[in-house]
Amino acid sequence: MSDVEVRGLRTGYGSTPVLHDIDLLVRSGTTTAVLGDSGSGKSTLLKAIAGFLVPLAGSVLIDGQVAADGKTFVAPEKRGIGYVRQDGGLFPHLSVAGNIAFGLPFPRRKHRGRVLELLEIVGLPTELADRRPDQLSGGQQQRVALARALALSPTVVLLDEPFSALDTALREATREATAQALRETGATALLVTHDQPEALSFADEVAVLRDGRFRQVAPPRTVYGSPVDPHVATFLGEAMILPGTPSQGKVHCRLGDLTVAGFMPSGACEVMVRPEQVQVSPAGTGAVDAVVESCVYYGHDALMNLRIGDSDTVKARVVGADSMEPGEHVALTVRGPVRVFAAQD
Repeated sequence: MSDVEVRGLRTGYGSTPVLHDIDLLVRSGTTTAVLGDSGSGKSTLLKAIAGFLVPLAGSVLIDGQVAADGKTFVAPEKRGIGYVRQDGGLFPHLSVAGNIAFGLPFPRRKHRGRVLELLEIVGLPTELADRRPDQLSGGQQQRVALARALALSPTVVLLDEPFSALDTALREATREATAQALRETGATALLVTHDQPEALSFADEVAVLRDGRFRQVAPPRTVYGSPVDPHVATFLGEAMILPGTPSQGKVHCRLGDLTVAGFMPSGACEVMVRPEQVQVSPAGTGAVDAVVESCVYYGHDALMNLRIGDSDTVKARVVGADSMEPGEHVALTVRGPVRVFAAQD
Protein backbone atom coordinates (compact mmCIF):
# COMPACT_ATOMS: atom_id res chain seq x y z
CA MET A 1 0.00 0.00 0.00
CA SER A 2 1.17 3.51 -0.78
CA ASP A 3 0.17 7.11 -0.24
CA VAL A 4 -0.44 9.16 -3.38
CA GLU A 5 0.32 12.85 -3.07
CA VAL A 6 0.34 15.77 -5.46
CA ARG A 7 1.85 19.06 -4.36
CA GLY A 8 1.32 22.34 -6.17
CA LEU A 9 0.53 20.40 -9.35
CA ARG A 10 0.05 22.38 -12.52
CA THR A 11 -0.33 20.39 -15.70
CA GLY A 12 -2.21 20.23 -18.97
CA TYR A 13 -1.66 19.77 -22.66
CA GLY A 14 1.15 21.66 -24.34
CA SER A 15 1.68 24.93 -22.51
CA THR A 16 -2.00 25.30 -21.55
CA PRO A 17 -2.64 24.28 -17.92
CA VAL A 18 -5.80 22.39 -17.01
CA LEU A 19 -4.94 21.90 -13.34
CA HIS A 20 -3.76 24.90 -11.36
CA ASP A 21 -1.44 24.41 -8.36
CA ILE A 22 -3.50 21.70 -6.71
CA ASP A 23 -2.70 19.63 -3.63
CA LEU A 24 -4.17 16.22 -2.83
CA LEU A 25 -3.24 13.39 -0.46
CA VAL A 26 -4.77 9.93 -0.85
CA ARG A 27 -3.71 7.95 2.18
CA SER A 28 -2.49 4.39 1.90
CA GLY A 29 -5.28 1.82 1.57
CA THR A 30 -8.05 4.42 1.16
CA THR A 31 -10.20 5.49 -1.77
CA THR A 32 -10.70 9.08 -2.91
CA ALA A 33 -13.26 10.10 -5.53
CA VAL A 34 -12.51 13.19 -7.62
CA LEU A 35 -15.85 14.67 -8.60
CA GLY A 36 -16.30 17.34 -11.25
CA ASP A 37 -18.00 18.40 -14.46
CA SER A 38 -16.70 17.37 -17.87
CA GLY A 39 -13.61 19.39 -18.66
CA SER A 40 -12.82 20.19 -15.03
CA GLY A 41 -9.51 18.27 -15.15
CA LYS A 42 -10.42 14.93 -13.55
CA SER A 43 -8.85 12.64 -16.14
CA THR A 44 -5.91 15.02 -16.53
CA LEU A 45 -5.12 14.46 -12.85
CA LEU A 46 -5.07 10.69 -13.30
CA LYS A 47 -2.82 10.95 -16.34
CA ALA A 48 -0.36 13.11 -14.41
CA ILE A 49 -0.27 10.62 -11.52
CA ALA A 50 0.09 7.66 -13.89
CA GLY A 51 2.93 9.35 -15.78
CA PHE A 52 1.12 9.95 -19.06
CA LEU A 53 1.55 13.73 -18.63
CA VAL A 54 4.61 15.64 -17.48
CA PRO A 55 3.79 18.33 -14.85
CA LEU A 56 4.36 21.94 -15.81
CA ALA A 57 5.04 22.61 -12.12
CA GLY A 58 4.69 20.86 -8.79
CA SER A 59 5.29 17.21 -7.98
CA VAL A 60 3.75 13.73 -7.80
CA LEU A 61 4.81 11.37 -5.01
CA ILE A 62 4.04 7.67 -4.65
CA ASP A 63 4.71 6.24 -1.17
CA GLY A 64 6.78 9.29 -0.35
CA GLN A 65 9.04 8.86 -3.38
CA VAL A 66 9.08 11.50 -6.11
CA ALA A 67 7.57 10.16 -9.34
CA ALA A 68 7.61 13.52 -11.13
CA ASP A 69 8.85 17.02 -10.44
CA GLY A 70 11.13 19.52 -12.16
CA LYS A 71 14.12 17.18 -11.92
CA THR A 72 12.76 13.62 -11.75
CA PHE A 73 10.39 11.69 -13.98
CA VAL A 74 9.65 8.00 -13.35
CA ALA A 75 8.27 6.14 -16.37
CA PRO A 76 4.62 4.99 -16.07
CA GLU A 77 5.51 1.27 -16.07
CA LYS A 78 7.81 1.78 -13.08
CA ARG A 79 5.32 3.56 -10.80
CA GLY A 80 3.49 0.46 -9.55
CA ILE A 81 0.13 1.79 -10.72
CA GLY A 82 -2.87 -0.03 -12.18
CA TYR A 83 -5.07 1.97 -14.56
CA VAL A 84 -8.70 1.19 -15.49
CA ARG A 85 -10.11 3.20 -18.38
CA GLN A 86 -13.72 4.13 -19.03
CA ASP A 87 -14.02 1.62 -21.90
CA GLY A 88 -12.03 -1.10 -20.14
CA GLY A 89 -9.49 -1.25 -22.97
CA LEU A 90 -9.57 -5.05 -23.28
CA PHE A 91 -7.79 -6.71 -26.19
CA PRO A 92 -10.56 -8.21 -28.34
CA HIS A 93 -8.34 -10.96 -29.80
CA LEU A 94 -7.32 -12.30 -26.37
CA SER A 95 -9.36 -14.42 -23.99
CA VAL A 96 -10.30 -13.18 -20.53
CA ALA A 97 -7.30 -15.09 -19.17
CA GLY A 98 -5.05 -13.60 -21.84
CA ASN A 99 -6.19 -10.09 -21.01
CA ILE A 100 -5.69 -10.51 -17.28
CA ALA A 101 -2.29 -12.19 -17.68
CA PHE A 102 -1.03 -9.64 -20.20
CA GLY A 103 2.24 -8.25 -18.88
CA LEU A 104 2.72 -10.78 -16.08
CA PRO A 105 6.49 -11.39 -15.76
CA PHE A 106 6.62 -14.83 -14.21
CA PRO A 107 6.58 -18.13 -16.18
CA ARG A 108 3.44 -18.65 -18.30
CA ARG A 109 2.65 -21.93 -16.56
CA LYS A 110 1.91 -19.95 -13.41
CA HIS A 111 -0.45 -17.50 -15.07
CA ARG A 112 -3.55 -19.68 -14.83
CA GLY A 113 -3.57 -19.77 -11.05
CA ARG A 114 -3.13 -16.02 -10.81
CA VAL A 115 -5.92 -15.44 -13.35
CA LEU A 116 -8.39 -17.64 -11.45
CA GLU A 117 -7.46 -15.93 -8.18
CA LEU A 118 -8.13 -12.50 -9.70
CA LEU A 119 -11.45 -13.58 -11.20
CA GLU A 120 -12.59 -14.60 -7.73
CA ILE A 121 -11.37 -11.31 -6.25
CA VAL A 122 -13.45 -9.26 -8.73
CA GLY A 123 -16.49 -11.51 -8.28
CA LEU A 124 -16.51 -13.33 -11.63
CA PRO A 125 -16.95 -17.09 -12.22
CA THR A 126 -13.68 -18.78 -13.09
CA GLU A 127 -15.28 -20.50 -16.07
CA LEU A 128 -15.23 -17.14 -17.87
CA ALA A 129 -11.43 -17.37 -18.20
CA ASP A 130 -11.54 -18.80 -21.73
CA ARG A 131 -14.20 -16.49 -23.16
CA ARG A 132 -13.51 -13.50 -25.37
CA PRO A 133 -14.46 -9.97 -24.26
CA ASP A 134 -17.32 -9.81 -26.79
CA GLN A 135 -18.92 -12.77 -25.02
CA LEU A 136 -19.19 -10.81 -21.76
CA SER A 137 -21.62 -8.19 -20.52
CA GLY A 138 -20.43 -4.62 -20.04
CA GLY A 139 -20.18 -5.09 -16.30
CA GLN A 140 -18.18 -8.29 -16.69
CA GLN A 141 -15.79 -6.56 -19.10
CA GLN A 142 -15.13 -3.82 -16.56
CA ARG A 143 -14.42 -6.38 -13.85
CA VAL A 144 -11.95 -8.11 -16.18
CA ALA A 145 -10.30 -4.72 -16.77
CA LEU A 146 -10.01 -4.29 -13.00
CA ALA A 147 -8.56 -7.79 -12.64
CA ARG A 148 -5.95 -6.94 -15.27
CA ALA A 149 -5.08 -3.73 -13.40
CA LEU A 150 -4.65 -5.77 -10.19
CA ALA A 151 -2.64 -8.56 -11.81
CA LEU A 152 0.76 -7.05 -11.03
CA SER A 153 -0.28 -6.29 -7.42
CA PRO A 154 -0.09 -2.51 -7.84
CA THR A 155 0.01 -0.39 -4.73
CA VAL A 156 -2.15 2.25 -6.45
CA VAL A 157 -5.19 1.82 -8.74
CA LEU A 158 -6.53 4.69 -10.85
CA LEU A 159 -10.14 4.43 -12.08
CA ASP A 160 -11.14 6.74 -14.95
CA GLU A 161 -14.97 6.76 -14.90
CA PRO A 162 -15.04 2.95 -15.27
CA PHE A 163 -18.78 2.57 -14.62
CA SER A 164 -20.19 5.41 -16.72
CA ALA A 165 -21.13 3.28 -19.76
CA LEU A 166 -23.10 0.72 -17.74
CA ASP A 167 -26.84 0.69 -17.08
CA THR A 168 -28.06 1.38 -13.55
CA ALA A 169 -28.22 -2.20 -12.23
CA LEU A 170 -24.87 -3.23 -13.74
CA ARG A 171 -23.31 0.00 -12.57
CA GLU A 172 -24.20 -0.58 -8.94
CA ALA A 173 -23.19 -4.25 -8.97
CA THR A 174 -19.87 -3.54 -10.71
CA ARG A 175 -19.12 -0.64 -8.39
CA GLU A 176 -19.74 -2.81 -5.32
CA ALA A 177 -17.56 -5.60 -6.72
CA THR A 178 -14.79 -3.10 -7.46
CA ALA A 179 -14.95 -1.63 -3.96
CA GLN A 180 -14.78 -5.13 -2.46
CA ALA A 181 -11.82 -6.09 -4.66
CA LEU A 182 -9.93 -2.95 -3.66
CA ARG A 183 -10.56 -3.69 0.02
CA GLU A 184 -9.32 -7.26 -0.39
CA THR A 185 -6.10 -6.21 -2.10
CA GLY A 186 -5.52 -3.18 0.13
CA ALA A 187 -4.70 -0.96 -2.84
CA THR A 188 -4.86 2.81 -2.64
CA ALA A 189 -7.46 3.98 -5.16
CA LEU A 190 -8.37 7.20 -6.94
CA LEU A 191 -11.66 7.30 -8.84
CA VAL A 192 -12.71 10.13 -11.12
CA THR A 193 -16.41 10.55 -11.84
CA HIS A 194 -19.11 13.11 -12.61
CA ASP A 195 -21.72 11.00 -10.79
CA GLN A 196 -22.43 12.44 -7.33
CA PRO A 197 -24.07 9.37 -5.72
CA GLU A 198 -21.23 7.23 -7.04
CA ALA A 199 -18.60 9.45 -5.43
CA LEU A 200 -20.44 9.69 -2.12
CA SER A 201 -21.10 5.94 -1.83
CA PHE A 202 -17.76 4.65 -3.11
CA ALA A 203 -15.04 6.72 -1.50
CA ASP A 204 -13.53 7.44 1.91
CA GLU A 205 -12.99 11.04 0.77
CA VAL A 206 -14.50 13.18 -1.98
CA ALA A 207 -12.51 15.90 -3.75
CA VAL A 208 -14.70 18.40 -5.63
CA LEU A 209 -12.88 19.80 -8.65
CA ARG A 210 -13.97 22.92 -10.48
CA ASP A 211 -12.09 24.85 -13.16
CA GLY A 212 -8.88 22.97 -12.42
CA ARG A 213 -8.89 23.61 -8.67
CA PHE A 214 -10.19 21.69 -5.67
CA ARG A 215 -13.03 23.46 -3.90
CA GLN A 216 -13.31 20.96 -1.04
CA VAL A 217 -11.71 17.67 -0.01
CA ALA A 218 -13.45 15.87 2.84
CA PRO A 219 -15.29 12.67 3.85
CA PRO A 220 -18.61 12.17 1.98
CA ARG A 221 -20.81 13.13 4.95
CA THR A 222 -18.86 16.35 5.44
CA VAL A 223 -18.78 17.45 1.82
CA TYR A 224 -22.54 16.76 1.46
CA GLY A 225 -23.71 18.05 4.83
CA SER A 226 -21.21 20.89 5.29
CA PRO A 227 -20.21 22.16 1.84
CA VAL A 228 -17.81 25.10 1.79
CA ASP A 229 -19.83 27.19 -0.66
CA PRO A 230 -23.11 27.22 -2.61
CA HIS A 231 -21.48 25.73 -5.70
CA VAL A 232 -20.36 22.61 -3.84
CA ALA A 233 -23.77 22.44 -2.16
CA THR A 234 -25.71 22.45 -5.43
CA PHE A 235 -23.21 20.24 -7.25
CA LEU A 236 -23.61 17.47 -4.68
CA GLY A 237 -27.31 16.84 -5.15
CA GLU A 238 -30.47 18.89 -4.86
CA ALA A 239 -30.09 21.94 -2.64
CA MET A 240 -32.07 25.12 -2.18
CA ILE A 241 -30.04 28.29 -1.61
CA LEU A 242 -32.42 30.76 0.05
CA PRO A 243 -31.86 34.37 1.15
CA GLY A 244 -31.78 34.71 4.92
CA THR A 245 -31.05 36.99 7.86
CA PRO A 246 -29.78 36.16 11.37
CA SER A 247 -32.54 36.30 13.96
CA GLN A 248 -32.03 35.67 17.70
CA GLY A 249 -29.43 32.92 17.27
CA LYS A 250 -31.19 31.37 14.29
CA VAL A 251 -31.54 32.26 10.63
CA HIS A 252 -34.81 33.48 9.17
CA CYS A 253 -35.79 32.53 5.61
CA ARG A 254 -38.97 31.69 3.69
CA LEU A 255 -39.07 28.31 5.47
CA GLY A 256 -39.15 29.88 8.94
CA ASP A 257 -36.59 30.37 11.72
CA LEU A 258 -34.00 27.62 11.36
CA THR A 259 -31.21 26.27 13.54
CA VAL A 260 -27.75 26.82 12.09
CA ALA A 261 -24.84 24.37 12.05
CA GLY A 262 -21.43 26.06 12.13
CA PHE A 263 -20.83 29.51 10.68
CA MET A 264 -23.39 32.27 11.41
CA PRO A 265 -22.84 35.57 9.56
CA SER A 266 -23.66 38.90 11.12
CA GLY A 267 -25.69 40.18 8.16
CA ALA A 268 -27.51 39.01 5.06
CA CYS A 269 -26.72 35.40 4.18
CA GLU A 270 -27.59 32.43 2.01
CA VAL A 271 -29.21 29.36 3.57
CA MET A 272 -28.73 25.83 2.22
CA VAL A 273 -31.66 23.47 2.71
CA ARG A 274 -31.72 19.95 1.24
CA PRO A 275 -35.15 18.81 -0.03
CA GLU A 276 -35.02 15.76 2.26
CA GLN A 277 -34.88 18.14 5.25
CA VAL A 278 -38.32 19.57 4.41
CA GLN A 279 -41.04 17.69 6.27
CA VAL A 280 -44.53 17.86 4.74
CA SER A 281 -47.58 17.65 7.01
CA PRO A 282 -51.28 18.68 6.93
CA ALA A 283 -51.95 22.41 6.48
CA GLY A 284 -51.67 24.41 9.70
CA THR A 285 -49.40 21.95 11.51
CA GLY A 286 -45.95 23.19 10.45
CA ALA A 287 -43.82 26.33 10.32
CA VAL A 288 -45.19 27.66 7.02
CA ASP A 289 -48.13 26.77 4.79
CA ALA A 290 -47.68 25.88 1.12
CA VAL A 291 -49.48 24.50 -1.91
CA VAL A 292 -48.24 21.56 -3.99
CA GLU A 293 -47.46 22.77 -7.51
CA SER A 294 -46.07 19.57 -9.01
CA CYS A 295 -44.66 16.20 -8.04
CA VAL A 296 -42.10 13.99 -9.76
CA TYR A 297 -42.59 10.38 -8.67
CA TYR A 298 -39.57 8.02 -8.64
CA GLY A 299 -41.12 5.05 -6.84
CA HIS A 300 -38.92 4.87 -3.75
CA ASP A 301 -39.27 8.63 -3.28
CA ALA A 302 -40.82 11.71 -4.87
CA LEU A 303 -39.69 15.31 -5.33
CA MET A 304 -42.41 17.89 -4.79
CA ASN A 305 -42.38 21.54 -5.85
CA LEU A 306 -44.32 23.69 -3.39
CA ARG A 307 -45.43 27.30 -3.50
CA ILE A 308 -45.22 29.50 -0.41
CA GLY A 309 -47.35 32.65 -0.69
CA ASP A 310 -47.77 34.13 -4.14
CA SER A 311 -44.49 33.20 -5.82
CA ASP A 312 -41.82 31.64 -3.56
CA THR A 313 -41.19 27.98 -4.43
CA VAL A 314 -39.28 25.28 -2.55
CA LYS A 315 -38.72 21.54 -2.93
CA ALA A 316 -39.38 18.62 -0.60
CA ARG A 317 -38.27 15.02 -1.02
CA VAL A 318 -40.65 12.51 0.52
CA VAL A 319 -41.19 8.76 0.55
CA GLY A 320 -42.89 7.77 -2.70
CA ALA A 321 -46.02 6.57 -0.92
CA ASP A 322 -46.39 10.01 0.71
CA SER A 323 -46.38 12.00 -2.54
CA MET A 324 -49.27 14.41 -3.09
CA GLU A 325 -51.24 15.81 -6.00
CA PRO A 326 -50.95 19.39 -7.32
CA GLY A 327 -53.26 21.81 -5.54
CA GLU A 328 -53.13 20.14 -2.13
CA HIS A 329 -52.56 22.47 0.84
CA VAL A 330 -49.81 21.39 3.22
CA ALA A 331 -47.47 22.66 5.94
CA LEU A 332 -43.67 22.62 5.85
CA THR A 333 -41.12 22.23 8.63
CA VAL A 334 -37.34 21.99 8.23
CA ARG A 335 -35.76 19.13 10.16
CA GLY A 336 -32.27 19.51 11.59
CA PRO A 337 -29.76 22.35 11.35
CA VAL A 338 -28.94 24.11 8.07
CA ARG A 339 -25.73 25.39 6.54
CA VAL A 340 -25.34 29.14 6.06
CA PHE A 341 -23.02 31.09 3.75
CA ALA A 342 -22.20 34.78 3.67
CA ALA A 343 -24.27 36.57 1.03
CA GLN A 344 -22.56 36.89 -2.36
CA ASP A 345 -22.00 40.39 -3.70
